[in-house]
Amino acid sequence: MIEKRNVRQIYNLPEEIKFCKKCTISNQRPRIVFDEDGICSACSFSEIKKHKIDWQEREKELQELCNRHRKSDGRYDVIVPCSGGKDGGVVAHQLKYKYNMNPLCVTWAPLLPTDIGRKNLDSFLQAGFNHILGTANPVITRKLTKLAFIYMGEPFQPFIYGQTNFPIKIAVQNNVSLIMYGENGEVEYGGDMKNAFSPTREIVDHDEHYFSGKPPEFWSSHGITRSDLQPFMRPTLQETKENKTEIHFFGYYHYWDPQDNYYYCKQNTGFRPNYQRTKGTYSKYASIDDKIDGLHYYLGYIKFGIGRTTSDTAHEIRDGRITRDEGISLVKRYDGEFPSIYFNEFLDYCDISEEQFREVVDSWRSPHIWYCKQGQWRLKRAIYDNASLTSEQKPVLINSAQNL
Repeated sequence: MIEKRNVRQIYNLPEEIKFCKKCTISNQRPRIVFDEDGICSACSFSEIKKHKIDWQEREKELQELCNRHRKSDGRYDVIVPCSGGKDGGVVAHQLKYKYNMNPLCVTWAPLLPTDIGRKNLDSFLQAGFNHILGTANPVITRKLTKLAFIYMGEPFQPFIYGQTNFPIKIAVQNNVSLIMYGENGEVEYGGDMKNAFSPTREIVDHDEHYFSGKPPEFWSSHGITRSDLQPFMRPTLQETKENKTEIHFFGYYHYWDPQDNYYYCKQNTGFRPNYQRTKGTYSKYASIDDKIDGLHYYLGYIKFGIGRTTSDTAHEIRDGRITRDEGISLVKRYDGEFPSIYFNEFLDYCDISEEQFREVVDSWRSPHIWYCKQGQWRLKRAIYDNASLTSEQKPVLINSAQNL
């Protein structure tokens, strides 16, 4: 019997569900803040991006940063985490070909790689990049994924451990002080605004935002040793400090627009969208590297009532690509759609039954978000509840590359 989780307490969620008056996001996204006018922190920051930031001055800051870190002896001078997708591709390509940096691109291996993800990574490398792929023991990775799914409601957690720690490890090993990520997700999508006007993030903040804490004792109680965990762990804080490691966000220096990134990488790194839209949203070009990615977003929908479509539409509304009404229509049509395409592969990967899967999922449903009626789970409150939409109504997409 799976223990029922207290989602509100774990994530410190407000009991009353509210939706941003500008986009489609709700106050159930962890760490997001709404102002007195009912506007979320991500929308407020979007307006600052558009009207109050001098992007020419920000680019000068980037040039100065590159000048400080650029090496003249042929050694790597910046680490770029990149899977071959549109976002990391933009960062790596511009740093190399516009700012004359010598990047070492690093990828943490997907749990279950997709064909299109592998093709995009190969195309990216053919554009002229040095690259390291980090792959942990597959047997241990599978065990960690199963444990994380059952006890954290997050099958992606082991991947997140490696994805966030591997670049720091490679930076220390190669004596590279600068790590350049794409966007600061906390400010772009709504979260902790502590570093909204800073190009960097402290290592302690990095851990706090990306790790659901489980002490080594938890893993060891399930047969996972410290040596098993070693590939997923970052260097010690002392080693990181001695390396003078700095984590920067390209989105601080350049206006961050996922759709523009798509067009840029389509032209410069051979990036291609998937042949079909991703289950749970209308997108074909975002997070398409891993077959388990869809379950990561689905569990977010279960925990917070916020699915992949909500996140996609919220950003596109802020970018002026679609209207809020169009976003609501898309949420009603696609949010929470079950990622069935790779479901059986996930069950096999984690060695669990469909019944066990459902039991785990239901243990993460909070009563302030969900209720069960005639055996069917329903959201207590959805953004489309008071909107004049029908389930058959097809959303109108204007100026959106997501549906290409």
